[in-house]
Amino acid sequence: MLPRISLIGVPLDHNSSYLRGPAKGPFAVVEALHCDSANLWTETAHDLSGVIDHAGTIDPGSAETAFSTITDAARKAGEAATTPIFIGGDHSITYPLVKGMHRAVGEFTILHFDAHPDCYHEFEGNPHSHACPFSRIMEESLCTELISVGIRTASGHQREQKAQFGIKWLEMKDQSTWPTLSFDTPVYISVDMDALDPAFAPGVSHHEPGGMSTRSILDIIQALDAPIIGADIVELNPDRDINGVTAMTAAKILREIAGMILSCSAAS
Repeated sequence: MLPRISLIGVPLDHNSSYLRGPAKGPFAVVEALHCDSANLWTETAHDLSGVIDHAGTIDPGSAETAFSTITDAARKAGEAATTPIFIGGDHSITYPLVKGMHRAVGEFTILHFDAHPDCYHEFEGNPHSHACPFSRIMEESLCTELISVGIRTASGHQREQKAQFGIKWLEMKDQSTWPTLSFDTPVYISVDMDALDPAFAPGVSHHEPGGMSTRSILDIIQALDAPIIGADIVELNPDRDINGVTAMTAAKILREIAGMILSCSAAS
């Protein structure tokens, strides 16, 4: 019996450093997912219409309580009989999501797609900025390994953080020599939509040219050789989108992650 997949919105963007708007992302992605221009079949031949549960959104509440609320919700989602895909929201939500999932399921590797490493110790005085989640994750040893794919803008400080925490980067400048990824632990996927080149995803707050194509992200996801215990898709800013292109791209990535959750489950 195939597992069920729960979609959970996390409409939070008060930790965004440049523009607000990603809090609207969950609603745009769900609308695109069910757009009549497409369907719920994946490229890996799974029909998601019978396996997706729309589990609503997490109300983060006040800034003071948001992370504890998200952590608790993620723990409950990880303990449930479904595999969660969380839809953000800015990238700050990944820290409490991973914290909750770690409490629920134990050890896993994080496969992180992003233009930015998001491993500042603090950014503009905010240790919970969307520029910082992976520093908090690594400080608390919430993953076995962190692999960040698509990196193409990193400060000296973030390079120091990479060395300190032992983070693995696949930088865009080296794309032609990227290794094939293989995993000995389950995988949690975090997709920042600005990992994509702005030509593929204009609806993000931080445009960083020279990024990944939609196909190159899907190729990596579809080559995964380990169970996927959860995922998040973050940083869609509908206020900057053009004709819903980025929302549709996010929905496509969501479908293919869901398809691989099913494929990897069937293979195990």
